Amino acid sequence: MTISLNAYSAQFGEHFILQPTDWQIELNQHWVILGANGSGKSALAATLVGAGECLSGTITGLPHEVAIVSFEAQAELIEQERRKDDADILDIISEGTPVFEILTAEPHNTELLQQLIQAFQFEPLLQRSFRKLSTGETRKTLLIKALSKKPQLLILDEPFDGLDIDSMGFLQQLLQHYSQTTQLILVLNRLDEVPDFVNHFAYMDHGALVHQVPRSDQVALDNLYQLLHLKTSNLTIPPAIKSTAPALDPAQPLVKMRHVRIAYEEKVVLDNEEWTIEKGQHWQLTGPNGSGKTCLLNLITGDHPQCYVNDIFVFGMQRGTGESIWQIKQYIGYVSSALQWEYRVSISVRNVIISGFYDSIGLYQKYTETEKALANQWLDVLGMRQRADQPFNQLSFGDQRLLLIARAMVKHPALLILDEPCLGLDDMNRRLVLALIEKICAGTETTVLYVNHHPHDRIAGITHYKALG
Repeated sequence: MTISLNAYSAQFGEHFILQPTDWQIELNQHWVILGANGSGKSALAATLVGAGECLSGTITGLPHEVAIVSFEAQAELIEQERRKDDADILDIISEGTPVFEILTAEPHNTELLQQLIQAFQFEPLLQRSFRKLSTGETRKTLLIKALSKKPQLLILDEPFDGLDIDSMGFLQQLLQHYSQTTQLILVLNRLDEVPDFVNHFAYMDHGALVHQVPRSDQVALDNLYQLLHLKTSNLTIPPAIKSTAPALDPAQPLVKMRHVRIAYEEKVVLDNEEWTIEKGQHWQLTGPNGSGKTCLLNLITGDHPQCYVNDIFVFGMQRGTGESIWQIKQYIGYVSSALQWEYRVSISVRNVIISGFYDSIGLYQKYTETEKALANQWLDVLGMRQRADQPFNQLSFGDQRLLLIARAMVKHPALLILDEPCLGLDDMNRRLVLALIEKICAGTETTVLYVNHHPHDRIAGITHYKALG
């Protein structure tokens, strides 16, 4: 049966409208939806599961069994777990929901669920609290949950983001198998991730479905690829404000770890780990999901409780000798998925960047005109100046990530930690971010620590590598 959107329009939040859309999805078609960040890719896909407020038109032909995996679904599940933390008003310490309960909370194919758990090597995680999973493990949980429902229509919004190389390869094979019996619609930012079974391309721009291209039309497809591969040039990094932080001792490494061990009961995450980061050394950190990458970063930032029982020096200060977390963070710029989940305050796009001067989630003091001017320069670099006064929480995931990267860069920190900074970004914005990082490596006093799964997202200025797992 054909799924049809007939002049369908919908409102998402206060600032985004899916324009009247005509789209027919035949039974034997597998689609990928492409477009820039904020163009409406996720909104178009989400209409098929009832998201958005219908303004006009109709949707017909939807099958009974539809499943979706998306950043929004992931955020909703994380938020549900956070609300359980509020149970302390009842003098109860919430341990969080075990992964197995998350997977079995809705109707599913029991035999298929067990096969997927084994295939994703998830047995050791079944009794772990969902909120203690890494970003990649969280995404795998949602994938297993959706796949085990054996839906007739499966919608996957950036299914490969946050997965290590082995997991991405496995998921590609798994989806190839599913495509024989299940209709698939994918939302992707990366052209190199488009599976072979996809036979139709949709391109979104400013809330409108402007191109529908069959894979067999090579001329139209080439034009679409060219549109998606716009190159970035003439990037200039805005200057820094003179820092009020005490000068660092140039003779001391920025980070020095000796014999670090991190364990949770019987599970050892890091054991006898050694790492020294000197000023001017730009590092790339890699490793499979769950290998301890984010854990290692949190030891540097002071956001891991076991950092004080290990031999760790950061900016010449030994952990646990009386330094405050803010003494450390004044030298650090940081971007991660965890930060993005936490940054839920409703402030303007410009103020998100300004908050980087104060290392705060939100902005709680009066900023200077110089800080505002520099934030505007960063918005010019990102091509978002005209959106300066829009609410941050109304932006797409990718646009939010771009702003948080600018927030981390704005004070030109001694150490810039980028934990999978390209997660959720389309081709053009990913190239923009990679070019910015390269310029920072080449022309500033900032040392870069870059966490990445994708071998193609290399930074020319990075010469030091560390692998976990």
